[in-house]
Amino acid sequence: QVQLAESGGGLVQAGGSLRLSCAASGRTFNKKFMAWFRQAPGREREFVAQINWNDGETKYAISVMGRFTISRDNAENMYLQMNSLKPDDTAVYYCAAAPIDLYTYWGQGTQVTVSS
Repeated sequence: QVQLAESGGGLVQAGGSLRLSCAASGRTFNKKFMAWFRQAPGREREFVAQINWNDGETKYAISVMGRFTISRDNAENMYLQMNSLKPDDTAVYYCAAAPIDLYTYWGQGTQVTVSS
């Protein structure tokens, strides 16, 4: 029905940058929020950043504030610009969409590895 696909992950040295992208396919659906989450091995999934699809308001986890920027374009793709990357940022990053008030749709994830 609805598919989300992340891209842009990879291996980068500490202090480097990566730009993740998320694109939707399948049936059209209303978006209230879209967000990025991440999960490192042996750890719980955690919130990274969120964007209100209507007014563009953004929210960030404390751990990434000032380093990551979430955005969208006219084609309704979503992006996560990640700067000043740290080894602790190493995780699988997932994009998610909330048609109402819960994140119902999820991508398959893209691996981000930050070496020291």
